[in-house]
Amino acid sequence: MRFIDNGNNHDPAWNLALEEYALRKLGGEGEDFLLFYINEPSIIIGKNQNTAEEVNSAYVEEHGIHVVRRLSGGGAVYHDLGNLNFSFITTDDGKSFHNFRKFTEPVVEALRKLGVDAELTGRNDLQVGQRKISGNAQFASKGRMFSHGTLLFNSEVDAIVSALNVNPAKFESKATKSVRSRVANISEFLREPLTMEQFRRFLLESIFGSSDDIPEYRLTEADLAAVEQLAAERYRSWDWNYGRSPAFNVRQVKRLEGAGTFDVRLNVQDGVIAEASVFGDFFGTADVSLVTDRLAGVKYNAQDVAAALADVDLTLCFGPVDREEWLALLF
Repeated sequence: MRFIDNGNNHDPAWNLALEEYALRKLGGEGEDFLLFYINEPSIIIGKNQNTAEEVNSAYVEEHGIHVVRRLSGGGAVYHDLGNLNFSFITTDDGKSFHNFRKFTEPVVEALRKLGVDAELTGRNDLQVGQRKISGNAQFASKGRMFSHGTLLFNSEVDAIVSALNVNPAKFESKATKSVRSRVANISEFLREPLTMEQFRRFLLESIFGSSDDIPEYRLTEADLAAVEQLAAERYRSWDWNYGRSPAFNVRQVKRLEGAGTFDVRLNVQDGVIAEASVFGDFFGTADVSLVTDRLAGVKYNAQDVAAALADVDLTLCFGPVDREEWLALLF
C-alpha cells in the first residue's frame, strides 16, 4: 500500500476528484493506496440523495459552505477543518465490498492506542459508547473500490447540526434519507491533547506500522491536471451536485403577517422545477400564474428562482408580502 499526499488541499471538490482519479487511473490489480484529506466547511451528499432534503440552504449560503455530491452511497455528512477523512483505495476482490470492518479496523486500532475506546457499530459507524465519531461508505467500479470515512477530531458540532437541519415535512421523495446520530469529537476522549497534524501523523504511522519510510505515490503534473479537470467537470458542477437529485415534491404552509396563509407546492425533477402551485387565503389583483408560470423550468436554487421572479411584482398576486419572506417559502 502507498500513501497519496494531497498537498494539504482543503477544496472538497478537488479532494473527491483526487479520490475518483486514484480509483480509476492509478495502480493496477493488487496495488492499494491510502488517501487522507481535510475539507473546508462542506456538506458531502451521498450518491443517491436529494440534495435539497439534506441541506439547510439558508445556513449554507449564509456561511459559504460547499455542497458536493460524492460517488458512494449513504447519508450526508458535514466536513470542516476539524474532520480528517481517510480513504482506502484497493482491488475489489469480491469479498471486501460491504466489509467495513476490514477497512475500519486499522483506524480503530490507532484510536485505541490513543486511549479512545472506539468500535465499529451497526453497519458502518465508529462510536465511542453511544456517540458517533465516524461514518463510512464504499464505492466500486470496474474491479476497483474505495472505502472511505470521516473522523470527527475537533469539528464544530453546532455547525453540523445547523447545516444539516432540514424540516423533513417539507419534502416528499424516494431519495435515501440521512439518519442523524449523536456525534462527538475524538479530541474529547484523548488521554493527552493533540493537534490535527499530530493526530493525522499518528494515524498514518499506525496504519503503516512505521514512523519513517512510508511508501508514497507522488502525484505528477499530469495527475494534478487531470484531477483539476475532473473537479471542474463533475464535483463543481450544479448538474452533479443538485441536478442528479431524485424527483421530489416540496410543500410549505406558512402564514405571512398582513398577507394571509400560503400553501406553496413544487414538483422538482432533475433539480429543476417542473410545476409550481400556490394556494391560500391571500388577496391579489393578478392571477398566481404570473408567478407559477415563471417558475417552471427554473433550477431549484434560491439564486435562479430570485432571478426568474426579479421583474415580477409579487404584491399583485399575493397582497402586501415582503419579497424575501415570500421567496423563502420555496425553500
